[in-house]
Amino acid sequence: MSKVVVLRTSPETIVQDYSKLLGLSNFKKVIKKDYQTLLKLNLSWTLFYPACSSPPWQVDGVAKFLRENKYEDVIAVENKTVVTKPVKGAIINKWLTVLNKYKIKFQPLTNVEWVTYKPKAEMLALDKIFENYRKPKMFFGTNVIHFPTIKTHGHTTMTGAMKNAFGGLITERRHHCHKYIHEAVSYTHLTLPTKA
Repeated sequence: MSKVVVLRTSPETIVQDYSKLLGLSNFKKVIKKDYQTLLKLNLSWTLFYPACSSPPWQVDGVAKFLRENKYEDVIAVENKTVVTKPVKGAIINKWLTVLNKYKIKFQPLTNVEWVTYKPKAEMLALDKIFENYRKPKMFFGTNVIHFPTIKTHGHTTMTGAMKNAFGGLITERRHHCHKYIHEAVSYTHLTLPTKA
């Protein structure tokens, strides 16, 4: 069963409040240390704009919690879009400063192996958009922690965790999905397998 935790925070306590929030969420019962943990960041624009991409204090709070709780195999990832450059965005949005502090590698998804995946369920839209559906091989059999940014979006009306997951599971050509965005976003969450 899902658990939602909401905390009031402040600029002075936000990093510590992420630890409190993750502790209250039963995080350690769900995110097992014997699996690699991917931090799926959210880069909506390469430049820093407030409330646009994952803020550095969110990355700091989660990374601090992971290290304090002995999560060793952790990698931060982000994908490219037609309007973003992941490495440049990681620098400008101060992610690399935070990740380096906790000795967490940043891996752009543009530089990893993507494998063809044959869905076990009938497609709602992706087969109309892509001849072959591909996913990053490194996502199979891992924990994935999403860093969504809740904001308005021209195609989905609002964006958050599901849209952020969509960004990690479909190639940079995913902008072609916008015509069928609701069906495409729903699909990516129903079929993520545990093995390649």
